[in-house]
Amino acid sequence: MAFEALKQTLEQNGFTVTVCATGAEAAAYLNRVIDGTTVGCGGSMTLRQLDLYRSLGMHNTLYYHGISEDPQEARRKAMTTEVYLLSANGIAEDTGEIINIDGTGNRVASTLFGHRRVYFVAGRNKVSPDFAAALHRVRNVVAPKNAQRLGCKTPCAVKADRCYNCKSPERICRGLVVHYQKMLSMEMEVVMVDEDLGF
Repeated sequence: MAFEALKQTLEQNGFTVTVCATGAEAAAYLNRVIDGTTVGCGGSMTLRQLDLYRSLGMHNTLYYHGISEDPQEARRKAMTTEVYLLSANGIAEDTGEIINIDGTGNRVASTLFGHRRVYFVAGRNKVSPDFAAALHRVRNVVAPKNAQRLGCKTPCAVKADRCYNCKSPERICRGLVVHYQKMLSMEMEVVMVDEDLGF
């Protein structure tokens, strides 16, 4: 996929954009620019595929609930770090909106305020032609796959086909954040990878 137009659009929206040909290149870049600091991470198959939880943790103080004995405390500590990493559930190619949906809220909250730098790491599969398509993908592809991965008994996970806008106590799509532009209070960078990563 050619990212030139999307890169320009995201930059017009205030984001710094780095384009990497491969996941390995993206991981090397992030390990170079994030060093000797405190790092918080959201739950992300993309970050896991790039082995960033392990590699960044080797030369930073890293907080991620998936590798902690006390996940809730790790989420709280991750909220106070200098740097925060997550992926994007969806990106609208034409206008550059970045969409994330969350159940606990730690991941989306960390993209709004508090950190010095936030990195969105996204594979080419996260990009949709426009906002409507991106939102449809987030709700009907990404959320069901994540619900399945987490072992939820929601209709979308059980039937594995679409969002049912359910009232299940295990529902993981409870809050939606759309970044129309970079937040004023912190540096925000989108690392686009020309590979399929995550859901």
